[in-house]
Amino acid sequence: MKLEFEIINPDEGSSLRVIHTRMNAEEFPWLYHYHPEYELVCVLGGSGTRHVGNHFSTYENGDLVFIGPNLPHAGFGLNAHGTHEEVVLQFRDSVIRQSVAHRPELAVLSDLLDKIKYGVCFKGDAKKELSDRMLRLADLPPFEKYIEFLRLMYFMATVAEYEVLNPPTVFSSMLVKHTIRLQNIFNYVEHHFHEEIDIRKIANLANLSVSSFCTYFKKMMHTTFTDFLNKYRIQKACMMLQLEKTISETCFECGFNNVPYFNKVFKNITGKTPSSFKKEKIKIHFLSAKKGTIMMGAGV
Repeated sequence: MKLEFEIINPDEGSSLRVIHTRMNAEEFPWLYHYHPEYELVCVLGGSGTRHVGNHFSTYENGDLVFIGPNLPHAGFGLNAHGTHEEVVLQFRDSVIRQSVAHRPELAVLSDLLDKIKYGVCFKGDAKKELSDRMLRLADLPPFEKYIEFLRLMYFMATVAEYEVLNPPTVFSSMLVKHTIRLQNIFNYVEHHFHEEIDIRKIANLANLSVSSFCTYFKKMMHTTFTDFLNKYRIQKACMMLQLEKTISETCFECGFNNVPYFNKVFKNITGKTPSSFKKEKIKIHFLSAKKGTIMMGAGV
């Protein structure tokens, strides 16, 4: 996977760049890239893969992620299905640093900027509130957009519902130095997770011996390669089960050799068996559809 540098220019008459995009997920660009601007990404519903720095996971029911300058990341349409819609806010460091430096009212934003450089994912009510605000932001004229931008930043700086995606102990100059090596590993897993993966092949991609690779991967990712691979496969399995794949089909299409072992790994990672996960998702889908039918009927 090639790492690309992206050139970003603010919107005309504005310090910010705001993009509201809606298209088929299969056509959505997910190039792995970086840029010196901050980026706030709001995915409006759906599921896909979140790949920010060394962090690799799956999101459901949309996503809200703030990415720091020069932190490599993939487009959030990666592994999404159906229609993918997102609102993206991008701005240069000077836009906010100059405001923070001379205004005590905005001093709280300094801590936020420190956290963002590791990548931050917002959760729960904070995620919902930010998603609503991002939608409104896209339609505002430049002055009102900047005022709302400051409100967004202040809100994010004062909420506690977030997760730092890359632990500070991992995020350092090593991240840049080893980006290409890690991307070769991630890229191989992404394209071969459904097959039996030989650790010797992965070590060779990293130009390391097997023992050196295992030590390297654990140091960089804070997990073993086997645990990382299992987690990636289970994330894929969750998507497949929601697409009405059977448990047996999902098991083998995700690279597991037998169903009992798949069930065990699935429960260890998600806390649920594949069957209970599948039933729960079907129930949620049914209740949502039923609610929509009732609301439509009420308006007749």
